[in-house]
Amino acid sequence: MTIFERVQELSRKQGKTLQKVANDLGFGDNYLYTLKKQKPKADNLEKLADYFHVSVDYLLGRAEAKPVNEPIDLAEVANSDDDAIFDSILSAGGRPLTEKDKAMIKLVFADRWEELQQKAKDLKDSEK
Repeated sequence: MTIFERVQELSRKQGKTLQKVANDLGFGDNYLYTLKKQKPKADNLEKLADYFHVSVDYLLGRAEAKPVNEPIDLAEVANSDDDAIFDSILSAGGRPLTEKDKAMIKLVFADRWEELQQKAKDLKDSEK
């Protein structure tokens, strides 16, 4: 299977057109079709791998994609000091999370859940 075929399959599985993938990554509309005959530059290969949450080796045909069957513990992610975790396992509509998204996730799923509930209650009480 070629890089193009792998990208095409990954796009299909995510319900995205190749043009949408190209646009999301800042590539030209027909860039992905060039992968039928030529290999991408290393930085573009890395962008594709990150976008689809697969390894570069998978795109190059050196490794099979391993499905992730293990549930993600959002509280564990939220309490981690490593923002790379957010970028590697979470996205918003296929796009990387913004700093605001990360902060909201940390607040909601972190150890401060009770604090959030109290703030929501206080807000509701102040609206009365």
